[in-house]
Amino acid sequence: MTAVGDIRGSVHDRRAVISLLRHLRSAEGQADPLPVWEGLRALGDVVRAPWGAYFVTSFEACSQVLRGRNWLVPDFAWQERQPDPRRWREPATQELTGTLSRINAPAHTCQRRALGNPFDRSTLENMRPRIAALVSGLLDDLEERLRADGEADFVRTVAELLPVRTVGEWLGIPEEHHAYVLDFAHRQAYAQELLPTKEELAQAGRATLEMREFFGELIRHRRQHPGNDVLTGWIHYWDAQYPHDPAAAARVIYHLTMFITIASLETSAVLLANAVRFATEEPARADWLRARPEHIEDLVEETLRYDPPVWLNSHVAAEDTVLAGTPVAKDATVHILYGSAAHDPRRNPDPHVFDVLRGGGHITFGSGPHYCLGAALARFEARETVAQVLQRFPTLRPLGPPSFDNSRLVFRRITSLKVTT
Repeated sequence: MTAVGDIRGSVHDRRAVISLLRHLRSAEGQADPLPVWEGLRALGDVVRAPWGAYFVTSFEACSQVLRGRNWLVPDFAWQERQPDPRRWREPATQELTGTLSRINAPAHTCQRRALGNPFDRSTLENMRPRIAALVSGLLDDLEERLRADGEADFVRTVAELLPVRTVGEWLGIPEEHHAYVLDFAHRQAYAQELLPTKEELAQAGRATLEMREFFGELIRHRRQHPGNDVLTGWIHYWDAQYPHDPAAAARVIYHLTMFITIASLETSAVLLANAVRFATEEPARADWLRARPEHIEDLVEETLRYDPPVWLNSHVAAEDTVLAGTPVAKDATVHILYGSAAHDPRRNPDPHVFDVLRGGGHITFGSGPHYCLGAALARFEARETVAQVLQRFPTLRPLGPPSFDNSRLVFRRITSLKVTT
């Protein structure tokens, strides 16, 4: 049995939780989730969800789940042990359960060791000139739209395109396919939602079939036409690991290629849009950052804390345990609330204040064995984008807050951020 410090236990208030979740799914809640995080924390550090799982609201308890060995991700074995496993047999859900984010040791350990750190300092330095050029080209498009119309949508012009172009070049995905990849990634993300509707699962299922066909053909083509890219390297490596089982090698290669591609798109786009929004919405802050570019990195970290691209992640108890004074049975699900954790005043005083120099803490990229593979790349893209925006557009400002897809409770999606000069 394990416990987390001297933290408050849980209050079971089903009606209050339902009300807060409804608010979070509204346009107002998507635009400003902070009252929801505060309301859930007021109910306890571990709060019972209406469906029997638990929301984890505090920074310490969330960190405990992410780092602890007695917490697992909901893999195939866990899904088959559920009283009603039909929800988990949806094609889109099954597809994602085979990826790094939903497998446990030893398979997870094997794949992570084989991948190493795909975006280490040396790799990012090699990628720097190309990413800078991609940002510059997208900002050329933004400048042209601003000149023509007086305003532009930063999300559609820059934030959504930079991640897909970066990972596309890294894996060798031709640019003419990028729009299609973005489209099915948006639809497939519904399978990762907490409470998807039947129609959303159907959309995700159709997107999954398209995704499977696209990446399958990409891998087949790369086998026939090897290149100087990461995907070619994965094919060589995993074929050598499974010389007598080509189907096993193909599964690993497919899941790696598919997951790393789609995982890098919506989350990075939200970070880019938010970072530029927070850098430019107050002229004094923009001037301060322009004079002190060394603090752009601090702005990115505070952006990740203040409004994380992912609101929720789920783990399951590997054994009967105690979390923040609340008994949690084996196989029970806990939902880690990244935004609530980052706004926990016991970890970050005055959490509602956006403070570039805070130097506080967040767990937006996770922690422990499932720490985000693309964290360093996402940070790099954000720093480069903010730096170039501040340099090229000294009077750029948002016309208002961003618009969100308010059907989402897990992966945020900014659908629009209008800017002008």
